[in-house]
Amino acid sequence: MGKVYRAEDTTLKREVAIKVLPEQFTQDPQRLARFEREAQLLASLNHPNIAAIHSFEHADGLHFLVLEGEGFWL
Repeated sequence: MGKVYRAEDTTLKREVAIKVLPEQFTQDPQRLARFEREAQLLASLNHPNIAAIHSFEHADGLHFLVLEGEGFWL
């Protein structure tokens, strides 16, 4: 669930993927909790075929994950 965008972490000079929770889901506590559980699950995994999570953020009413971007766009 959510759209994924390619972005650049300008501070650390690396490619990242930004996964944004759709705005209509931010008003649904169950969907928001599911998105947060997804972030926690990704943070607990370490596998070459699963993108590592850098952070779980929210700003200006948006909730999003920042994921490792290198190799994500195959």
